[in-house]
Amino acid sequence: MNKASNQRIDLIIKTPIGLENVAASRIEELGFKGDVNPKPSGYPGIVIVTLQDENEKLQIAERIEREIPEAERVLASRISTEASMKSIVKAAVKVASEILDPEVTFAVRTVRRGHHPYRSVDVNCKVGSAILERIDASVNLDRPEKIVWIEIVDDKAAVGILDGAEVWKKMKPGKQEVRTFFSKASVIQMPYLGDAKSAKSMGSRIGRAVQMFEVGELVIGTTGACDARQLGWFMNGIFEGIDSRYRIQRRTYAHRPRRVEVLVQDLYQLIRDRRSEPKIIFEPEGEKFSKIANEIADLFLKKSGRINLLFGSREGIPKGLFRFADFIVDLCPGITLSTEYAASSALIGISFALQNVMENP
Repeated sequence: MNKASNQRIDLIIKTPIGLENVAASRIEELGFKGDVNPKPSGYPGIVIVTLQDENEKLQIAERIEREIPEAERVLASRISTEASMKSIVKAAVKVASEILDPEVTFAVRTVRRGHHPYRSVDVNCKVGSAILERIDASVNLDRPEKIVWIEIVDDKAAVGILDGAEVWKKMKPGKQEVRTFFSKASVIQMPYLGDAKSAKSMGSRIGRAVQMFEVGELVIGTTGACDARQLGWFMNGIFEGIDSRYRIQRRTYAHRPRRVEVLVQDLYQLIRDRRSEPKIIFEPEGEKFSKIANEIADLFLKKSGRINLLFGSREGIPKGLFRFADFIVDLCPGITLSTEYAASSALIGISFALQNVMENP
């Protein structure tokens, strides 16, 4: 059952959202004495355990890892303290002093839940600086040997240490990040017009897709006059999708994400304005993507300026613009991709092509 927030935090168990109560029930079935609190204060994806005997922390943590697959990560705290910056820094320095030495690289990772007069990044900076003052260790933010972790839940904080090797790395040695190349991409999307529900829904999906890749810009390319109300519904969806994905990125990314800029321009005028820039049209009349993937990857690798990617909607890109394109590409021969998937499919394809060229120069 949920317990008062002033209890000590001994274990923090990270679970998939929606499986907190299942994980808590499985943990209680292990038979130890203590309190199990799924979704404390309503925060999803975590279970907090307070044991009657603190000395059992490591033993219980090992059992949870071994026997409960719903537990994605099990953190055993070394110190539980109040969630003031001063107390957290003091606790973290104490923990680090017991574990770190000048030969060990470290990083600080903080997850904060609740309202506090500081941000997670503020905690990372304060704690990291305080540790460096006490210990002549080295910081390594990419591949630290030790991670000083801090979990803050309302008015309580827990501090512990993890081996860097235990943390699943999305970017392992040998992988090359392609995100930065997409800042060159200008996604030019013809608007999807129709009733309010469908236009807004389509716009939202496209907005999330372009923000996911953090492209340089999104241009809504019109061809002549269009219904202003329908365009407004579509644009509202675009901004809703971008904002939704951007909020998630701000919360979860190590780097500071960049919100995608949105423009509106007549498609024919855009082609005139950008006559000297590379242009790639994605339509079924083009060459299959696999045949020219390396050439497209080379554009992103070697060109320093903007690269224009054009996508149709219910109607395809006007045929008269084909003459001005550097490439006309068929992403999936025999299949007409729906409007909301076209840009994301192209960007995923370009990502694969970039990885292939970079790994096999």
